[in-house]
Amino acid sequence: MTPFIELANSRYSVRSFNPRSVEPEKMARILEAGRVAPTAKNNQPQRIKVITEAEDLSKVDECTPCRYGAPAVLLVCYDENSCWTRPFDGANSGEVDAGIVTTHLMFAAQELGLGTCWVMYFDAAKTTRLFVLPENIVPVAMLPVGYPAEDAAPSHQHGTRLPIDDIILK
Repeated sequence: MTPFIELANSRYSVRSFNPRSVEPEKMARILEAGRVAPTAKNNQPQRIKVITEAEDLSKVDECTPCRYGAPAVLLVCYDENSCWTRPFDGANSGEVDAGIVTTHLMFAAQELGLGTCWVMYFDAAKTTRLFVLPENIVPVAMLPVGYPAEDAAPSHQHGTRLPIDDIILK
């Protein structure tokens, strides 16, 4: 098993995918990682739409230019009716919970030899309309998933990280 820090360091945003389909057993393992992700008060508001059919992938392409030819896209959403709300200021946990879930999905895919790219650059209203999402379901991220193309490589910015002292508040 790969130590987590190696997995985290090797993961990058794949922007060129091989058209090869993701095996159902691999997709099931990725989705299980999203199912067990921690959420506020364990309310589990995450809702994930698995998009693999050509017609639905065309809908993704209408909502974002960032599918990069992936044969599958996970549309990560949250159910507004299931979120925890912080009593001090009314902050809703939905986006944070969906972010945690997306991270779990991303690392599970990486562990299985698949690539992903966290996409927030999409038209949420159009996505809701084209995929006929209920009013209480809020899309947060699209996660293209698949085998990286032979020419796939990290962006030039991938290895650029702030020094640890710059991210620690004093």
